[in-house]
This record gives sequence, C-alpha cells and structure tokens, in this order.
Amino acid sequence: MVPMLFPVRTSNKSLRPGLPLSRTGTTPGPEGGAVQPKEESLLKSVTDTLKSTSLNVPGGSTPRSVDEQADSAVRKCVMYFGPTHNPRLSIGYRNEVEVDAAGKIHLLDGLDVFRKTCREPTWNAVMHYAEDLRNRGVKLGFFSSTPQGGGVALMRHALIRFLTVVGVDCKWYVPKPSPSVFRTTKNNHNILQGVSAPDVRLTKERQEEFTAWIEYNAHRYWVSEGGPLAPGGVDVAFIDDPQMPGLIPLIKKVRPDLPIIYRSHIEIRSDLVHIEGSPQAEVWKYLWDRIQLADLFISHPVNKFVPKEVPAEKLTLLGATTDWLDGLGKPLGDWDLDYYMNLFRRQCGEIRQNRLHWPDRLYIAQVARFDPSKGIPDVIDSFCKLRRRLDEVLPANRTPQLLVCGHGAIDDPDASIIFDETMALLERPEYAPYSNDIVVMRIGPSDQILNALLTNATVVLQLSLREGFEVKVSEALHHGKPVIATRAGGIPLQIQHGKSGYLVDVGDTTAVANHLYDLWTNRELYSQMSEFARNNVSDEVGTLGNALSWLYLGFKFSKGEFIKPNGQWLNDLAREEAGQPYKDGEPRLPRGGLNVVG
Repeated sequence: MVPMLFPVRTSNKSLRPGLPLSRTGTTPGPEGGAVQPKEESLLKSVTDTLKSTSLNVPGGSTPRSVDEQADSAVRKCVMYFGPTHNPRLSIGYRNEVEVDAAGKIHLLDGLDVFRKTCREPTWNAVMHYAEDLRNRGVKLGFFSSTPQGGGVALMRHALIRFLTVVGVDCKWYVPKPSPSVFRTTKNNHNILQGVSAPDVRLTKERQEEFTAWIEYNAHRYWVSEGGPLAPGGVDVAFIDDPQMPGLIPLIKKVRPDLPIIYRSHIEIRSDLVHIEGSPQAEVWKYLWDRIQLADLFISHPVNKFVPKEVPAEKLTLLGATTDWLDGLGKPLGDWDLDYYMNLFRRQCGEIRQNRLHWPDRLYIAQVARFDPSKGIPDVIDSFCKLRRRLDEVLPANRTPQLLVCGHGAIDDPDASIIFDETMALLERPEYAPYSNDIVVMRIGPSDQILNALLTNATVVLQLSLREGFEVKVSEALHHGKPVIATRAGGIPLQIQHGKSGYLVDVGDTTAVANHLYDLWTNRELYSQMSEFARNNVSDEVGTLGNALSWLYLGFKFSKGEFIKPNGQWLNDLAREEAGQPYKDGEPRLPRGGLNVVG
C-alpha cells in the first residue's frame, strides 16, 4: 500500500455568469444574420438549474456526495501509478527528480521512524547539521545520470526523502537521456574497471558527442537564468560519477565561486590509467581534465581506487549506502513476502523461465545487475560444484536451487547481452544437469520483488570480478543472510570473515563451493553467522550515515570553509565536528590497511 495525499473538493463550484460554454456547432438565424447555438434550450436549462441550485448553498457551491469525492480521489490516485501498479517516476521542471511524486506519496511521516534506523551518536550529528542548514536556508543540488535503476539512484531517492522530512532544501537533477551517449558512458565505466574488450576506445567522435550532450542539458535546464546552477541557485553542487563531470567547467564559467564536489562511485584501475596509450589512460585524461576543477573528490574506501593525479588535500572517503526503510532493506511482512514471491513466479512463467520451488526448497541467490564485472559465470560454476557434492549426501528435495537476478539501470545497455550469455552458459555439458534448478531473471523496477527474493534466500553470493562498494552485501547482512563474496572493491569492508560470511579470491569457485557446503550442512554454524550478520551492520551504510556526510559538506562549503581532508573518512570528520566521535565497540567499517591512491 502506498499512502498518497492530494486535495479532493467537497463541493462543486457554481457556474460563473457569462462563462462561454463549449459548442460543437451553430444554426444560422432566419435571415442569415444572428447565429444561434444548437441545443440552446438544453444548455439554457442546465445553466438555469445549476444557478438556482447554487443560490441555496453558502458560498455559491453545491456539496459533493461521499461517492463523488471517493471517485475523484481514485481518479487522481491512478494518475500516479503505472501499468505494473508501481508509482510512476516523476521528472519535473528543469529535469528535477520529484521523489515520491513531489511529496504526494507519503511512505514515511515524522522523524521517529528514521531515528530508529541508526544509533544515537549518528542521529545527534545529523540533527546538528540539519538544523544549521535549515535555519540558514542553504540550498543543495545533486546532478547524476539516471533517476532509477542503479545504486546511485536508490541512494538519492532515500536521501531526498529524508531531507524533505527534516526540512533541508535539497534537490536532485538528471539530464535528458540519450541511448548513444549512455553506450559511451557504459563503455567508459567498463574501460575504467578493466573489464571491456581491448578494442573499445573513447574515440574523438564519442568525446564530442558526450560533451555536446552535457552542454545541451546544462544550457537548457540548469545554467540558464533561474536554473539551479545559475546565480541565485544552489549553494553547493554535487556531481555524480563519470557521466556528469562535463558539468564542472560549465559551472565554473557561470559561477566561479560555487563549491563543486565530485563523487566517484566506481573503481578506477589506477594500474591501467597510468599506461601511456591505454584505453584507461584515454578515458581518465578526458574525465580528469574536467574533474580537477572540482573542490573535493570523494572516493569509495577501496585500495587503488584513486589515480595519483588526485591531490591528497582534495581526497576524502565515503562508502555506498542503502535504506533500511525502503528498497531492498525494508522489512516485509509474511503476507507481502508471499505476494511478491508469487508475483515473481508468475513473471518467470510468462517468459517460460525456470521457477523457484520455495518454500518447499531453499535457494542461494546473487542479486546484482547483469554486468560483465559481476562474476555470473563464477556463480553458476560454484553452484554446480556444490550440487555435485550435495547430491552424494542429500535427497534432491533438500538440495538448493540457484537464483541469479537483478534489474538494469536506464544508462546500462549491457544487461541484455550478459543475460543472453548467461542463458547460453547453462547449455554447456558441465552445467546442463543442474540447469533446471537455476533461475535467471531480469526484473523490472520493483524493489519489493528483489527485497522478497533477498529476504527469503538462505545464503547470498557476490562473486564480482571488479567492484565499487556493492552495498547489496550489507543489505543481505542486514536481513541476517551469510554472504560469500570475493575480495573485490569495497566488499571486504562489509564482511567479517568467518563471522558474518566468507571472503574468497576472485575466480576461486572451489572455495565458494566449500563454504556453501559447510553452511548447508551445519545448521549451528549457519545460525551463529546469521545472527552476527544481522546485528553488526554499521550506520555508515544506511541513509542516515549517508545524509550525515552530505549535510556536513553542505555545512562547511556553504560557509566558504573548503576542507582539506587528506584522505580521511568523511563520516569521521562529520562526527568529530558535531562533537559525536566514534567510540570503542560501535560498529563501523574497518579503517586500517587502506591505500586508495594507486
């Protein structure tokens, strides 16, 4: 159920005298002079009736019956939902993302609900900065490539929802989409991560198209008079990922003094960007020419994620986050879980895909985009190795199924290609005997279905080859699911090896199968690991921990205080400034052993 608020009139306004009525035709007078409307007597009768009725009601209006008001409410409500009964994505004036239909959808009201999702020191620090920004009327603005589908979009929806409730003026803008440009940005993403084909390059033509796209959106929506990046607009601008850095030099031309903060969510292979003439070097040079004009560079806290060109005084660290009240982190009741599991089964049937037999049989899941860096072939190989061992000791109805699922971002054209490659992989002789127990599904933009699938999984895998932070690991842990994952990107920061899950080397499918076997055959081990996982997730990976960092940056930069973090964690700086430093025993992501600059 989605609560919605909008006005429904309780009375009909009276007909204003002299208001012209719409007519579809006229009848000429007897001598071709005066023109008389058709059905004039009927129109006059209706008008006289309305006027006579309204005279008896104070204010010149007639009461509307409860049925009429209910009908009006239903018609208005339906406008906000699409064919799949999910709320429509709303993009408003100047391409602002209108989160929750510009406030008409009320998923959460009041701060008490948010307060329960974090620990007391985090809450106190958030309120410290929020009150200051609210009182000073500071305006914050985020600029990213897509309003739905990817991890950045999920974080922004949750952040804007919270800041709206707390009263901070923060808006989020996206460009007009371009399929050809998104192909380029996806290629850039893959190149920087080192997972693209060697012949994929950022050509001069692609660069020109990319630059023209950014300039078109900037001048049409944001830097023109009255726009969020024009004089009088936002007080601090946040630029997301390698799709949007072309905005930075444009902003500097229009508002040289506007603080600009660049947020990098992806892995940048520092070892490859410094090879002269490599695809990575070409992409990084194009991006760095623009990013270097920003006042701060935020990176994931992952080894070798930051090229050496980024000055230490501009570098700070912040992990990805999720929301414990929405998306994949929201707690679902039994009725909701059954509903979305049945909906998923129906979707599988519609495309003649294998179906989960849950709850009669348990399953292992990897919930991630269909992307070349997500290690889907390793997931299938690990599962089949596990099944060969379990088939020797367990009956068929006690062996697990495998679920590989996810939904794609608007700016991700690779999903269909990887999905087709995965289906072809299942036909190989070594995997074919188990293919009927492997469910591979692309899911539409419904977080509830992914949430239900994650909640009901027994063990979760994340076998990425390359990775940013991948917050779905923390989402699974929050649900009490042991996670087996690779030592890629920011994943090791989230899993305590042997306590909340297991870490393996990239490509070591035998180790994955062995850990799965232990968890599947040792219920005591599974229960201990599940309980530890559920109770030891840091506030840093939730919406409130995320909001704390952005509010702190707004607090400092809007005052003209340009911080020099020298590679420190953003949450540490924010907590200390607010007088709420971390204490011993409080769960937080590990700080030691990091060397983020390559």
